[in-house]
Amino acid sequence: MNTKVIGIVLIIIGAALALWGYNIYDSAGSQIGRAISGDTPVEAWIGMVGGAICIAIGLLRVK
Repeated sequence: MNTKVIGIVLIIIGAALALWGYNIYDSAGSQIGRAISGDTPVEAWIGMVGGAICIAIGLLRVK
């Protein structure tokens, strides 16, 4: 029972991180930076990849 609660919390945190990373990726400043230099902000990658990892671990815990 306890691992299922941890899994659900990880899924929620992972979804929030992924959304946060996507918001940074899609922001106006980031779009201008990508147009000029082609680089994506590190915070966006950390949020999206970290969120995906948290969701995957959470799904394994709930299972």
